Amino acid sequence: MASWIISTQTSCTSFHFSPKMLPNTNLVSCNFSSSLPSLAPKTQTIGVLFQSHRKNSGPGISFLKTLHTKIYLKPFCNVSPGLSLFRKKDFVHICRSSSNTQNSKDIVLSEGASGETRLGNGNGGNGRDWTTSILLFGFWIGLMYYVFMLTPNQTPSRDMYFLKKLLYLKGDDGFRMNEVLVSLWNIMGLWPLVYTMLLVPSGRSTRSKIPVWPFLVFSIFGGAYALLPYFVLWRPPPPPVEEAELGRWPLNFLESKITSLILFSAGLGLIAYAGLASGDVWKEFYQYLRESKLVHVTCLDFTLLSTFAPFWVYNDMTARKWTDKGSWILPLALVPFLGPALYLILRPSLSTTPVSLTSATIERD
Repeated sequence: MASWIISTQTSCTSFHFSPKMLPNTNLVSCNFSSSLPSLAPKTQTIGVLFQSHRKNSGPGISFLKTLHTKIYLKPFCNVSPGLSLFRKKDFVHICRSSSNTQNSKDIVLSEGASGETRLGNGNGGNGRDWTTSILLFGFWIGLMYYVFMLTPNQTPSRDMYFLKKLLYLKGDDGFRMNEVLVSLWNIMGLWPLVYTMLLVPSGRSTRSKIPVWPFLVFSIFGGAYALLPYFVLWRPPPPPVEEAELGRWPLNFLESKITSLILFSAGLGLIAYAGLASGDVWKEFYQYLRESKLVHVTCLDFTLLSTFAPFWVYNDMTARKWTDKGSWILPLALVPFLGPALYLILRPSLSTTPVSLTSATIERD
Protein backbone atom coordinates (compact mmCIF):
# COMPACT_ATOMS: atom_id res chain seq x y z
CA MET A 1 0.00 0.00 0.00
CA ALA A 2 1.29 3.43 -0.99
CA SER A 3 0.92 6.24 1.48
CA TRP A 4 1.02 9.97 0.79
CA ILE A 5 1.38 12.43 3.69
CA ILE A 6 1.05 16.22 3.34
CA SER A 7 1.84 18.18 6.51
CA THR A 8 2.58 21.66 7.81
CA GLN A 9 3.82 22.92 11.16
CA THR A 10 0.27 23.56 12.26
CA SER A 11 -1.76 20.90 10.53
CA CYS A 12 -1.38 17.57 8.81
CA THR A 13 -3.58 15.82 6.27
CA SER A 14 -2.99 12.21 5.27
CA PHE A 15 -4.39 10.37 2.29
CA HIS A 16 -4.15 6.57 2.45
CA PHE A 17 -5.04 4.64 -0.62
CA SER A 18 -4.31 1.34 -2.18
CA PRO A 19 -4.83 0.20 -5.76
CA LYS A 20 -6.68 -2.80 -4.36
CA MET A 21 -8.63 -0.95 -1.70
CA LEU A 22 -9.88 2.20 -3.38
CA PRO A 23 -13.31 2.00 -1.70
CA ASN A 24 -11.56 2.17 1.66
CA THR A 25 -9.88 5.52 1.04
CA ASN A 26 -9.56 7.40 4.34
CA LEU A 27 -9.07 11.10 5.06
CA VAL A 28 -7.42 11.89 8.37
CA SER A 29 -6.84 15.43 9.63
CA CYS A 30 -5.09 16.29 12.87
CA ASN A 31 -3.38 19.25 14.51
CA PHE A 32 0.18 19.41 15.73
CA SER A 33 2.07 21.81 17.92
CA SER A 34 3.79 24.70 16.20
CA SER A 35 6.98 23.86 18.15
CA LEU A 36 7.90 20.97 15.90
CA PRO A 37 11.45 21.19 14.57
CA SER A 38 11.91 22.54 11.07
CA LEU A 39 12.48 19.94 8.40
CA ALA A 40 13.39 22.38 5.65
CA PRO A 41 16.60 21.49 3.81
CA LYS A 42 19.18 24.00 2.68
CA THR A 43 18.60 23.59 -1.03
CA GLN A 44 16.90 26.50 -2.82
CA THR A 45 15.54 24.68 -5.89
CA ILE A 46 14.00 21.25 -5.59
CA GLY A 47 12.76 18.92 -8.28
CA VAL A 48 10.78 15.86 -7.31
CA LEU A 49 9.47 13.22 -9.63
CA PHE A 50 6.25 11.52 -8.70
CA GLN A 51 5.50 8.34 -10.56
CA SER A 52 2.27 6.46 -10.25
CA HIS A 53 1.60 3.11 -11.84
CA ARG A 54 -1.92 2.51 -12.98
CA LYS A 55 -2.05 -1.17 -12.32
CA ASN A 56 -5.60 -2.05 -11.31
CA SER A 57 -6.27 1.59 -10.48
CA GLY A 58 -9.76 2.95 -10.82
CA PRO A 59 -11.19 6.39 -11.29
CA GLY A 60 -11.55 6.96 -7.55
CA ILE A 61 -8.41 9.12 -7.24
CA SER A 62 -8.92 12.32 -9.18
CA PHE A 63 -5.47 13.82 -8.70
CA LEU A 64 -3.59 10.92 -10.35
CA LYS A 65 -4.36 11.79 -13.94
CA THR A 66 -1.12 10.98 -15.71
CA LEU A 67 1.50 8.30 -15.61
CA HIS A 68 4.24 10.76 -14.82
CA THR A 69 3.62 13.98 -12.96
CA LYS A 70 6.44 16.45 -12.35
CA ILE A 71 6.57 19.34 -9.91
CA TYR A 72 9.40 21.85 -9.89
CA LEU A 73 9.66 24.29 -7.06
CA LYS A 74 11.59 27.52 -6.91
CA PRO A 75 11.63 29.95 -3.97
CA PHE A 76 10.11 33.36 -4.55
CA CYS A 77 12.63 35.32 -2.48
CA ASN A 78 16.08 34.96 -1.00
CA VAL A 79 15.06 33.55 2.33
CA SER A 80 15.46 30.20 3.98
CA PRO A 81 13.34 27.69 2.12
CA GLY A 82 9.92 27.21 3.63
CA LEU A 83 8.93 24.28 1.43
CA SER A 84 10.71 20.99 1.42
CA LEU A 85 9.97 17.56 0.06
CA PHE A 86 11.31 14.24 1.25
CA ARG A 87 10.92 10.85 -0.34
CA LYS A 88 11.31 7.76 1.73
CA LYS A 89 10.53 4.40 0.21
CA ASP A 90 6.77 4.29 -0.20
CA PHE A 91 5.74 7.78 0.87
CA VAL A 92 6.45 11.40 0.15
CA HIS A 93 6.51 13.91 2.99
CA ILE A 94 5.77 17.52 2.07
CA CYS A 95 6.63 19.99 4.82
CA ARG A 96 5.76 23.67 4.56
CA SER A 97 6.73 26.21 7.20
CA SER A 98 3.81 28.23 8.50
CA SER A 99 6.21 30.99 9.62
CA ASN A 100 6.76 32.03 6.01
CA THR A 101 3.62 34.12 5.89
CA GLN A 102 4.71 36.14 2.90
CA ASN A 103 4.58 33.20 0.53
CA SER A 104 1.98 31.08 2.26
CA LYS A 105 -0.88 32.61 0.31
CA ASP A 106 0.97 33.04 -2.96
CA ILE A 107 1.32 29.41 -3.97
CA VAL A 108 -1.06 28.25 -6.63
CA LEU A 109 -1.00 24.86 -8.27
CA SER A 110 -2.43 24.60 -11.74
CA GLU A 111 -2.27 21.50 -13.85
CA GLY A 112 -1.52 21.90 -17.53
CA ALA A 113 -2.69 19.80 -20.41
CA SER A 114 0.68 18.04 -20.63
CA GLY A 115 0.35 16.64 -17.14
CA GLU A 116 2.92 18.97 -15.57
CA THR A 117 1.95 20.90 -12.48
CA ARG A 118 3.35 24.38 -12.31
CA LEU A 119 3.98 26.37 -9.17
CA GLY A 120 3.58 30.12 -9.61
CA ASN A 121 2.92 33.36 -7.84
CA GLY A 122 -0.69 33.91 -6.86
CA ASN A 123 -0.62 37.36 -8.42
CA GLY A 124 0.66 36.00 -11.67
CA GLY A 125 -2.28 33.96 -12.77
CA ASN A 126 -4.73 34.71 -15.48
CA GLY A 127 -7.02 36.59 -13.15
CA ARG A 128 -6.54 40.30 -12.54
CA ASP A 129 -8.22 43.12 -10.78
CA TRP A 130 -9.15 45.41 -13.66
CA THR A 131 -10.41 48.24 -11.45
CA THR A 132 -7.36 50.44 -12.02
CA SER A 133 -7.39 49.81 -15.76
CA ILE A 134 -11.08 50.61 -16.03
CA LEU A 135 -10.63 53.84 -14.08
CA LEU A 136 -7.65 54.84 -16.22
CA PHE A 137 -9.55 54.05 -19.40
CA GLY A 138 -12.51 56.12 -18.24
CA PHE A 139 -10.16 58.94 -17.33
CA TRP A 140 -8.55 58.79 -20.78
CA ILE A 141 -11.94 58.87 -22.54
CA GLY A 142 -13.01 61.88 -20.48
CA LEU A 143 -9.68 63.56 -21.10
CA MET A 144 -9.91 63.16 -24.87
CA TYR A 145 -13.45 64.50 -24.83
CA TYR A 146 -12.24 67.55 -22.92
CA VAL A 147 -9.31 68.10 -25.29
CA PHE A 148 -11.39 67.98 -28.47
CA MET A 149 -14.65 69.47 -27.26
CA LEU A 150 -14.18 71.67 -24.19
CA THR A 151 -10.77 73.30 -24.38
CA PRO A 152 -10.74 77.01 -25.36
CA ASN A 153 -10.29 77.63 -29.06
CA GLN A 154 -10.64 81.36 -29.51
CA THR A 155 -7.56 81.89 -31.67
CA PRO A 156 -7.19 79.01 -34.18
CA SER A 157 -5.33 81.13 -36.74
CA ARG A 158 -2.86 82.35 -34.13
CA ASP A 159 -2.36 78.76 -32.94
CA MET A 160 -1.39 77.74 -36.46
CA TYR A 161 1.07 80.62 -36.62
CA PHE A 162 2.58 79.65 -33.24
CA LEU A 163 2.88 76.05 -34.37
CA LYS A 164 4.80 77.01 -37.50
CA LYS A 165 7.11 79.24 -35.49
CA LEU A 166 7.78 76.55 -32.87
CA LEU A 167 8.52 73.97 -35.57
CA TYR A 168 10.84 76.42 -37.33
CA LEU A 169 8.68 76.29 -40.44
CA LYS A 170 8.41 80.07 -40.51
CA GLY A 171 11.40 82.37 -40.77
CA ASP A 172 12.24 85.42 -38.72
CA ASP A 173 9.47 87.95 -39.32
CA GLY A 174 10.25 90.22 -36.38
CA PHE A 175 7.75 88.60 -33.99
CA ARG A 176 9.26 87.48 -30.68
CA MET A 177 7.75 84.28 -29.30
CA ASN A 178 6.81 84.12 -25.65
CA GLU A 179 9.79 82.75 -23.67
CA VAL A 180 7.64 80.62 -21.38
CA LEU A 181 5.84 79.05 -24.34
CA VAL A 182 9.13 78.33 -26.10
CA SER A 183 10.51 76.71 -22.95
CA LEU A 184 7.37 74.63 -22.45
CA TRP A 185 7.35 73.47 -26.06
CA ASN A 186 10.97 72.34 -25.99
CA ILE A 187 10.72 70.58 -22.66
CA MET A 188 7.76 68.63 -24.03
CA GLY A 189 10.22 67.23 -26.57
CA LEU A 190 12.36 65.86 -23.71
CA TRP A 191 9.57 64.11 -21.82
CA PRO A 192 9.32 61.15 -24.27
CA LEU A 193 12.99 60.33 -23.63
CA VAL A 194 12.42 60.42 -19.87
CA TYR A 195 9.52 57.98 -20.15
CA THR A 196 11.46 55.76 -22.52
CA MET A 197 14.26 55.48 -19.97
CA LEU A 198 11.74 54.68 -17.23
CA LEU A 199 9.61 52.19 -19.16
CA VAL A 200 12.41 50.29 -20.92
CA PRO A 201 13.00 47.74 -19.60
CA SER A 202 11.29 47.89 -16.20
CA GLY A 203 7.95 49.13 -17.54
CA ARG A 204 7.52 46.48 -20.19
CA SER A 205 4.72 43.97 -19.85
CA THR A 206 4.95 40.20 -20.15
CA ARG A 207 1.30 39.22 -19.75
CA SER A 208 -0.57 41.63 -22.00
CA LYS A 209 1.46 40.90 -25.19
CA ILE A 210 1.38 44.66 -25.87
CA PRO A 211 4.79 46.18 -26.77
CA VAL A 212 5.67 49.53 -25.26
CA TRP A 213 7.56 50.91 -28.27
CA PRO A 214 4.58 52.07 -30.37
CA PHE A 215 3.23 54.11 -27.46
CA LEU A 216 6.63 55.67 -26.78
CA VAL A 217 6.99 56.65 -30.44
CA PHE A 218 3.52 58.18 -30.55
CA SER A 219 4.25 60.04 -27.30
CA ILE A 220 6.70 62.20 -29.27
CA PHE A 221 3.66 63.72 -30.95
CA GLY A 222 0.89 62.97 -28.46
CA GLY A 223 2.61 63.08 -25.06
CA ALA A 224 0.57 61.68 -22.19
CA TYR A 225 -2.47 61.32 -24.46
CA ALA A 226 -0.59 58.56 -26.32
CA LEU A 227 0.90 56.92 -23.21
CA LEU A 228 -2.30 56.55 -21.20
CA PRO A 229 -3.63 53.63 -23.31
CA TYR A 230 -0.46 51.69 -22.51
CA PHE A 231 -0.93 52.42 -18.82
CA VAL A 232 -4.38 50.84 -19.15
CA LEU A 233 -3.01 47.70 -20.85
CA TRP A 234 0.15 47.37 -18.75
CA ARG A 235 0.43 44.08 -16.88
CA PRO A 236 3.63 43.50 -14.88
CA PRO A 237 6.11 41.99 -14.28
CA PRO A 238 8.67 42.97 -16.94
CA PRO A 239 10.44 40.27 -18.94
CA PRO A 240 13.92 39.20 -17.84
CA VAL A 241 16.88 41.16 -19.20
CA GLU A 242 19.79 39.20 -20.56
CA GLU A 243 23.29 40.46 -19.95
CA ALA A 244 23.97 40.59 -23.68
CA GLU A 245 21.15 43.12 -24.14
CA LEU A 246 22.91 45.68 -21.94
CA GLY A 247 25.62 46.22 -24.54
CA ARG A 248 23.23 46.61 -27.47
CA TRP A 249 20.94 49.35 -28.67
CA PRO A 250 18.74 50.71 -27.17
CA LEU A 251 19.62 49.67 -23.60
CA ASN A 252 23.23 50.86 -23.88
CA PHE A 253 21.90 54.33 -24.78
CA LEU A 254 19.03 54.40 -22.28
CA GLU A 255 21.21 53.17 -19.41
CA SER A 256 24.03 55.60 -20.16
CA LYS A 257 24.73 58.19 -17.48
CA ILE A 258 25.85 60.58 -20.22
CA THR A 259 22.35 60.46 -21.71
CA SER A 260 20.86 61.16 -18.29
CA LEU A 261 23.21 64.09 -17.63
CA ILE A 262 22.46 65.70 -20.99
CA LEU A 263 18.73 65.23 -20.40
CA PHE A 264 18.86 66.79 -16.95
CA SER A 265 21.05 69.68 -18.10
CA ALA A 266 18.77 70.49 -21.03
CA GLY A 267 15.69 70.44 -18.82
CA LEU A 268 17.35 72.60 -16.18
CA GLY A 269 18.36 75.15 -18.80
CA LEU A 270 14.86 75.36 -20.27
CA ILE A 271 13.23 75.75 -16.87
CA ALA A 272 15.73 78.44 -15.93
CA TYR A 273 15.03 80.22 -19.23
CA ALA A 274 11.31 80.34 -18.42
CA GLY A 275 11.87 81.19 -14.77
CA LEU A 276 14.00 84.20 -15.59
CA ALA A 277 11.32 85.69 -17.83
CA SER A 278 9.71 88.93 -16.73
CA GLY A 279 6.29 89.22 -15.14
CA ASP A 280 4.80 90.62 -18.34
CA VAL A 281 5.90 87.51 -20.21
CA TRP A 282 4.16 85.29 -17.67
CA LYS A 283 0.99 87.40 -17.88
CA GLU A 284 1.03 87.05 -21.64
CA PHE A 285 1.47 83.28 -21.32
CA TYR A 286 -1.48 83.10 -18.92
CA GLN A 287 -3.58 84.96 -21.48
CA TYR A 288 -2.57 82.41 -24.12
CA LEU A 289 -3.54 79.62 -21.71
CA ARG A 290 -7.08 80.98 -21.47
CA GLU A 291 -7.55 81.56 -25.20
CA SER A 292 -5.40 79.12 -27.16
CA LYS A 293 -6.18 75.43 -27.64
CA LEU A 294 -2.53 74.75 -28.50
CA VAL A 295 -1.18 76.29 -25.31
CA HIS A 296 -3.98 74.86 -23.14
CA VAL A 297 -3.53 71.29 -24.39
CA THR A 298 0.26 71.51 -24.10
CA CYS A 299 0.07 72.72 -20.48
CA LEU A 300 -2.35 69.92 -19.64
CA ASP A 301 -0.02 67.40 -21.28
CA PHE A 302 2.92 68.66 -19.19
CA THR A 303 0.83 68.36 -16.02
CA LEU A 304 -0.18 64.77 -16.81
CA LEU A 305 3.37 63.67 -17.56
CA SER A 306 4.59 65.25 -14.32
CA THR A 307 1.80 63.51 -12.38
CA PHE A 308 2.43 59.97 -13.65
CA ALA A 309 6.24 60.17 -13.57
CA PRO A 310 6.67 59.48 -9.79
CA PHE A 311 4.81 56.17 -10.15
CA TRP A 312 7.12 54.98 -12.92
CA VAL A 313 10.13 56.17 -10.94
CA TYR A 314 9.01 53.98 -8.06
CA ASN A 315 8.31 51.06 -10.41
CA ASP A 316 11.80 51.29 -11.90
CA MET A 317 13.34 51.68 -8.46
CA THR A 318 11.57 48.56 -7.25
CA ALA A 319 12.68 46.54 -10.26
CA ARG A 320 16.30 47.52 -9.59
CA LYS A 321 16.05 46.58 -5.89
CA TRP A 322 16.92 50.15 -4.89
CA THR A 323 13.94 51.05 -2.72
CA ASP A 324 15.93 50.92 0.52
CA LYS A 325 18.83 53.13 -0.53
CA GLY A 326 16.96 55.32 -3.00
CA SER A 327 13.71 55.97 -1.14
CA TRP A 328 14.88 59.51 -0.31
CA ILE A 329 14.60 60.47 -3.96
CA LEU A 330 10.89 59.64 -4.23
CA PRO A 331 9.76 63.05 -2.89
CA LEU A 332 12.09 64.70 -5.40
CA ALA A 333 10.36 62.80 -8.19
CA LEU A 334 7.34 65.02 -7.57
CA VAL A 335 9.31 67.99 -8.96
CA PRO A 336 8.16 68.35 -12.59
CA PHE A 337 10.71 66.94 -15.03
CA LEU A 338 13.81 67.66 -12.92
CA GLY A 339 12.91 65.06 -10.27
CA PRO A 340 12.57 62.08 -12.66
CA ALA A 341 15.60 63.30 -14.65
CA LEU A 342 17.68 63.41 -11.47
CA TYR A 343 16.61 59.86 -10.62
CA LEU A 344 17.82 58.67 -14.02
CA ILE A 345 21.28 59.99 -13.13
CA LEU A 346 21.44 58.43 -9.66
CA ARG A 347 19.76 55.06 -10.24
CA PRO A 348 22.00 51.97 -10.32
CA SER A 349 22.68 50.48 -13.72
CA LEU A 350 21.26 47.10 -14.62
CA SER A 351 24.74 45.59 -14.77
CA THR A 352 25.21 46.27 -11.04
CA THR A 353 21.72 45.24 -9.96
CA PRO A 354 22.02 42.19 -7.64
CA VAL A 355 18.80 40.62 -8.93
CA SER A 356 17.91 40.71 -12.61
CA LEU A 357 14.62 42.17 -13.80
CA THR A 358 12.66 38.96 -13.70
CA SER A 359 9.67 37.80 -11.76
CA ALA A 360 9.32 34.58 -9.79
CA THR A 361 9.71 32.14 -12.64
CA ILE A 362 8.98 28.47 -12.89
CA GLU A 363 11.53 25.95 -14.03
CA ARG A 364 10.16 23.38 -16.39
CA ASP A 365 11.68 20.20 -17.67
